[in-house]
Amino acid sequence: MSATDPKVIEDLKAAFAGESQANRKYLAFAAKADQEKEPFAAKAFRAAAEAETIHAHSHLRLLAGVKSTAENLQEAVSGETFEFTSMYPEMIKDAQNAGDKAAERDFHLANEAEKVHAELFKKAAQNQGKPAPKLFVCKVCGHVAEGAIPDVCPICGGKHQVYFEIE
Repeated sequence: MSATDPKVIEDLKAAFAGESQANRKYLAFAAKADQEKEPFAAKAFRAAAEAETIHAHSHLRLLAGVKSTAENLQEAVSGETFEFTSMYPEMIKDAQNAGDKAAERDFHLANEAEKVHAELFKKAAQNQGKPAPKLFVCKVCGHVAEGAIPDVCPICGGKHQVYFEIE
């Protein structure tokens, strides 16, 4: 069952965005609490993050936002492509105009990683039904390496230790 009323659909989209953002924010808060040796707070943030994911997934289902894997991969390619062709280039320009070097670098790293993500989704679409390769993600910039960890991240220059494997 999916929503049909335009106002409810807009509300579900807003709720999905809010719950998704809360999930990511709470996970960042949990990492900081871990760093500050605050286990109760860290666990509370992780529990709430999981609950927010449940809410977000429920809203997305009502929006009929999860389709077949082939359709989901195409949507992912489109979304990543929009990010590296339109969204981030504009944000990079805004940061340059503002003289904000930190934001400019942050947007640039994300923009370069989005290109890799789009190619990864294209490759997944071409290889449906086949075993998955080993994938590793750079903790600094989000670069995804396939097969093996590079000695140096091709996007941010981080050493191989900044990568973690995706299970």
